[in-house]
Parts: sequence; structure tokens; C-alpha cells
Amino acid sequence: MDNTPRVGDTTAAHLDRLLALAQRDGRLPSVTAAVVRGGETIWTGAAGTLDGRADGPPSDDDVQYRMGSLTKPFVAVAVMQLRDAGRLDLADRFEDHVPGSRLGAATVEQLLTHAAGVQAESNGPWWERTPGGDWTALASGDDGAAQRFRGGRRFHYSNTGFAALGRLVEVLHGRPWDDVVRTEILEPLAMARTTTRPTGRSAPGWAVHPFADVLLPEPEHDGGAMAPAGQLWSTARDLARWTAFLGGDTHGVVDTATLAEMCEPHHVADDAGAPWTMAMGLGFQQWNVDGARLAGHGGSMPGFLAGMRVRLDAGPGRTAAPGDGAVVLTNTTSSPAMRNLPTDLLTALAEHEPAPVAPWSAAGDPGLLELLGSWHWGPTTTTASARDGHLLLGEPGTGRGSRFAPDGDDRWVGLDGYHQGEPLQVIRREDGTVAHLDLQTFRFTRTPYAADGDVPGGVDVAGWR
Repeated sequence: MDNTPRVGDTTAAHLDRLLALAQRDGRLPSVTAAVVRGGETIWTGAAGTLDGRADGPPSDDDVQYRMGSLTKPFVAVAVMQLRDAGRLDLADRFEDHVPGSRLGAATVEQLLTHAAGVQAESNGPWWERTPGGDWTALASGDDGAAQRFRGGRRFHYSNTGFAALGRLVEVLHGRPWDDVVRTEILEPLAMARTTTRPTGRSAPGWAVHPFADVLLPEPEHDGGAMAPAGQLWSTARDLARWTAFLGGDTHGVVDTATLAEMCEPHHVADDAGAPWTMAMGLGFQQWNVDGARLAGHGGSMPGFLAGMRVRLDAGPGRTAAPGDGAVVLTNTTSSPAMRNLPTDLLTALAEHEPAPVAPWSAAGDPGLLELLGSWHWGPTTTTASARDGHLLLGEPGTGRGSRFAPDGDDRWVGLDGYHQGEPLQVIRREDGTVAHLDLQTFRFTRTPYAADGDVPGGVDVAGWR
């Protein structure tokens, strides 16, 4: 008996239809996808045929496709594993670990966030369609890869920068980057169908003519030194496991705190002053979609497109669940149908199968009652409340509202907003009652400018007038 969690029949029909419409309207030879909720694959689907012919072999969730830049987050996780092991610091210069290139001034963090100013592509022939050379040819000499902008100045997407990170992984491990990814990431996550070259059942790469329903085969090759930017092949089934990883089921590959750090926006991809819709973290992209935050990555190589999106929060209406994710793979060079397809699948899931609502229960800590209620920072009133094991000052996301987590006896630490990372100390009187709260020198008292609250600068002895 198959006990795999599944969506309902009505939801599955809507997801199947979305995929079929994308295949038809986007003229995709084949497309395969998976949806994840709660760390489990709850739906997979496929449409079209691998050769684009009506009677050709169908796709499914175990057919390999080249995933292009979806390779980059795997390299980024390998780098963060090295950071967590104390082998490097994100502030280290690339030169500190890999000498002899023109990229030496770039920091590891800048390379991970595409903010190092490194040129977007290599100097040789179009690397995505021609076999790649070695690191020496890519990086050394006057013709080697270089920086276009001052490091840290702006977001500038760079395939060459991730080639450099792949080389960094190789140098510190003493073996090829893809071997490190295999043993340190893929094997622990049981992603046996993710490889550097196609194996077993795999899709051929096609270009679809812009004005006619005919196909042109695209070349497949080893990218050499540029391979860390887009070499890996995978299946919808394997990438569903990677989607669950990004949703928080890291299986010990990295600490969940490290994953959260990787999903923080570091640099906004500014587009002529428009409200930001995409930002870059440490190897993962983030999107702001109608007030909801998503993370993941896109991918493209000649003959292939890929996309992965995972919800970081429930978003407006809370019909979705944090960790809901979708991944899509297709074997065509270009199609507008792929631009929003992962997000569309997630929207359909939220609409037709809303996230379960956990019932409220009286699971709070009565010991926190002495900290709750109205507090005053000067004449400003702030409400302290308890929710899900956290202390809240104000409403998170509004003004300086922040959540705080326990950090020792009478100590808390800010989790978000203005006070993220800042210490909150409960100050008690000699009799043990709470006198005031000290939030990194900001004093919160029970009444405005309480005379017994040790307010910095003192309180006028004549009081209010």
C-alpha cells in the first residue's frame, strides 16, 4: 500500500491542468514538476514527450534534465559547510584561499551573493554551448576573469563568480567540487539521480523555433571550470527532496540557522527604481510576491530551463504553509511559460488545498505574565505579549516591533526587525519583582518615565506638569 502523502483529486486535476497548459501554450517539448508540503512530495506531474513528437516517449518524475543555475545553491551549501566547520570566513578574500587570479579582492560573501562585481561570463567561446577549459585558463593571466565593479557595490549576476566558488571548494577539500557535492550533500539527502552528466533516462535538449513548430538539438558537454555555474542534471523526484531541504528539512547537511542565513536578502536586484521583486542571499534567490516571501533559484542552459520556489512564510491570507515548494524542469532553451510556473503551482495548491489550520491550545507559559502588558519607552506605549514561545514587543513587521527568544535567565535576544540580534534584559528589584526592561540601553518602564525605573538622564524631580 502506498502511504505517500498526496493532494486531493480536485487539487491534482488543477495542478495537472496548469502543467498541461504551460506545455501547450509555452511550446515545451516536455515538462515535469513536483510540489512539496511538510517536507513530503505530495504531487508530481508531467506533460509532453521527450522528443516533442505526439507519439514520442513521455516524461515523468524520474527523467533527468539539466538544471543549469539550480547547480549554484549546491555549491553555496558546500561553501557554507566549510564556513560552519571553521575552514573559512565569509569575509575572507578569495585570494586568501585561491591565489593567482584577478578575483583575489572579492570576498567569499560577495561571490555568494553576486555582489563581487565579477564579470558575468567567461572570456572564451559561449561556455554554455562549448566544452570548458580548466581553472588556469579561466582565471590566470591578463586575459583571465576579472571584476567589472567594486566589490560590494551592487548586485551583478555572475556565472564566473560561481566557477570561482567551485574552485574554492576544490582547493579546501583537495578533490573536485562535484565529488564534494555528491558526498557531502547529495548522498545524505538520498539524491542518487542528481549527477554532473546525464545517466539513465534523460531528456535531450531542444531549441524551439520562434516562428515554427520545429526543433533543433542543443549540444551537451562538460563545462570544465565553469561547471559549478550550471552543470548538474536531476529529476523532479530528486529536486523535490532538495525543495524539502530548502523548506527546513536539512537532514543535518547544514544547521537550520545556516539555511535561514542563506535565505536572508543581501542584495536587491534593482530594476530602474521599481519596487523590488527579487533579491539575492547566500546562494539562494528570494522573491517578494504579493506580500509573500519565497526562496529558491532559476536555471537555464541551452536546451533546458528549471525553476524552484519555496515559501518562507504563509503570506497574506495564510492559505499557504511555510515550506510549501514547487520545482519544474523542461527541455527547451527559452519559453515565457516557465517564468512563473513554479509560483503558479504554489498558488493553485494554496487555493485548492489550503494549509491545515492547527487548533489553538492553552500551551503558554504563565511564568511570563509578569512581563506582559503595557510598557513605556519614554512617552511611547508598547505592548508586550507572548506567542509561540516568544516574547513580542509591539507587532513584528510594524515599526520597531520584534520577537525575542529566551537567551538565559531574564535574558532574551531579538529575532527580527530593528532589534534583531540585540539583547533584552529583565531588571528586577531586590524583592524579585520586575522594575523595567533594558533593550540595548532603551529602558521600558511600566509608566511613562517612571521615577524608579533608572531612566537614563534621570527624571525631573518635579514630575509631570
